[in-house]
Amino acid sequence: MLAGSAGAAGVPGQGTWETTLQPRDLDGDTITDAFYDTELNITWLRNANANSPMVWADANAWAANLVVGAFSDWRLPTMVDTGAPGCDYSDAGGTDCGYNGQTKTGATLFSEMAHLWYVTLGNKALCPPGDAACSVAQPGWGLTNTGDFQSMQSYYYWSGLEYALGLSGAWTFYTSDGSQSSVDGYFAVYALAVRPGDVPAVPEPGTAALVLMGLGALAVARRRRAD
Repeated sequence: MLAGSAGAAGVPGQGTWETTLQPRDLDGDTITDAFYDTELNITWLRNANANSPMVWADANAWAANLVVGAFSDWRLPTMVDTGAPGCDYSDAGGTDCGYNGQTKTGATLFSEMAHLWYVTLGNKALCPPGDAACSVAQPGWGLTNTGDFQSMQSYYYWSGLEYALGLSGAWTFYTSDGSQSSVDGYFAVYALAVRPGDVPAVPEPGTAALVLMGLGALAVARRRRAD
C-alpha cells in the first residue's frame, strides 16, 4: 500500500481546524476530550486511536457503547453513498469513491471523514483534483496535519455505512492518501467516534468555585435586603 507522511501534528494555517474545532472537556478534569466541529455541528472524540484495529461490527459496537463523561450517544462517522452501483470511483474527485471525494455542498454533507481530512485539516490527496488519470502525485499529499487530535493513524478508518452492494463490506476513509472506498467488514482497521451536536462546556474546578461563591454572596445580599 502507498503511504504518505507519518507522525503529523497540528499545522498552523493549514485547513480550518484552528477556528472550526472548539475544544471540549466532557468529564470535568480540565483535559480536552473532544472537539466541537462548528461547521458540521458534530463533536469528534479527540483520541483517534481510542480503540485497537477491529472489524466493522465490533467498531460499531465500540462506538455505541462508548461513554465519555455523561455522554453515551457516540457513533461512527457517516457518509452518503452516491453511486447506485456501489463505488462511483474517480481520481479527479466529485464522487463518493476514490480521491478528492465529495465533502459538503450547501446543506448536504457527503462525508464527515472526508470533510475532516480535506477541509478541516487541509490535507491533500495523492491524486491532484481534476486529474482523472492521476498522472503524477500531488505535491504535499498525505496526512500532513492532524490538528490537535491524539494519535491519528495513517491508515483506514471505518464509517458507519455498510457498502450498498453488501458483499460483507463497509465504507472506509484512508487517511494515508485521502481515498474513500469499501473494505471487507472482517478487515481490522481503526475508528474515530463522533456524536451529534455540541456539548455544554464543563467549568474548571476553580471557575466553578468562584461561581458558587458569587451565588452565595448574592443570596446573602438578597437576604439582608429582605430583612
